[in-house]
Amino acid sequence: MGIMLSYQEARAWLLERARPLRTHQNVSLSQACGRVLALPVQAGVDVPPHDNSAMDGYAVRCADLAAALPVSQRVPAGSVPLALQAGTIARIFTGAPIPPGADAVIMQEQATAGEDGKVSFTVVPQPGQNIRRRGEDIANGQVILEAGKMLTPADLGLAASIGLASLPALPTLRVAVFFTGDELVEPGQPLGAGQIYNSNRYWLVPALHKLGCEVIDLGHVGDALEPTRQLLRDAAAVADVIVTCGGVSVGEEDHVKAAVEAEGELTLWKVAIKPGKPLAYGKVGDADFIGLPGNPVSGFVTLQTLVKPFLQRRMGLDVPPPEAQCLPAAFAWDRPDAKRSEFLRVRKVAGELQLYPQQGSGVLMSCAWADGLVWLQPGQVVKPGDALAYLEMA
Repeated sequence: MGIMLSYQEARAWLLERARPLRTHQNVSLSQACGRVLALPVQAGVDVPPHDNSAMDGYAVRCADLAAALPVSQRVPAGSVPLALQAGTIARIFTGAPIPPGADAVIMQEQATAGEDGKVSFTVVPQPGQNIRRRGEDIANGQVILEAGKMLTPADLGLAASIGLASLPALPTLRVAVFFTGDELVEPGQPLGAGQIYNSNRYWLVPALHKLGCEVIDLGHVGDALEPTRQLLRDAAAVADVIVTCGGVSVGEEDHVKAAVEAEGELTLWKVAIKPGKPLAYGKVGDADFIGLPGNPVSGFVTLQTLVKPFLQRRMGLDVPPPEAQCLPAAFAWDRPDAKRSEFLRVRKVAGELQLYPQQGSGVLMSCAWADGLVWLQPGQVVKPGDALAYLEMA
């Protein structure tokens, strides 16, 4: 594409090309957290399965409580009670089934046992008091989990509560990553002249893990065309998506663009956002290719704003439009970009947005400091107190 796409156009363009994973397998509840649910889940039982006591106390028939009454049975959780005899009460415990004929539970703190063993109460109960009704939480036949959501611990507890031992889950999205540049050195090694540490590897890999991806880290490749082509072939053989950092611009030493074009196709590589203009999208074999900018902040912001929703759609998740909060600025911004949307690194403090003072594309400290991004339209100037679109970073 010869023209630059706007942020909104690029996001929609990428999402149109994000092919959700289709096959699924049953995954045990102990292994399902963070997986994407493939099919809706319908309850086959009522929860709770019977009327039960909400607390420790006494099951009573409200009409019988004119005087102190004897205890005719003891009902712990997990037992099967007898029908409540007329003129008696039942000692009952939290979660235990309500005896047939009882219509309320009085908590033990409101009861007094006399020397004759009879129990009197300090309150007059209402029918239904302190009783959890059958199906109150979940009704038999109810859909409790919709397809296309990432399973949380609460979801797994919910599935267990209806007796399921496993859930139908989509495969984990496999993302292969590698990093380019003769100047890169791994942390812990001495720096030579003109070299820098490979910081991109250490924010990108955990960011992908956090999204729920299986990450295949193929390491580092220098600025050479043939080794880059080979690494792309290796990545396409094992991954659903390939993500790189750097080498997608048009410099003589930026070989990723040429390598992708040689091994597959490159269909998008200019987006009107700042930071992050040189974002690349393409295909290598059956794998999608995403080329992030090499500058750390550009790559970080591009992942948050464009690549994250693309990967989520590929994982099978529902991806809503960007959800921006409207919050007041505690800063001024008088040097807008006339043609590109800008994403400034900010922090929410006492309901206002503070700006990190250095917004350069190499200032990774701004990303570590910030908790979100301000989304500015092209040419947008900011004055203190202006309401701004704030995107929280995950």
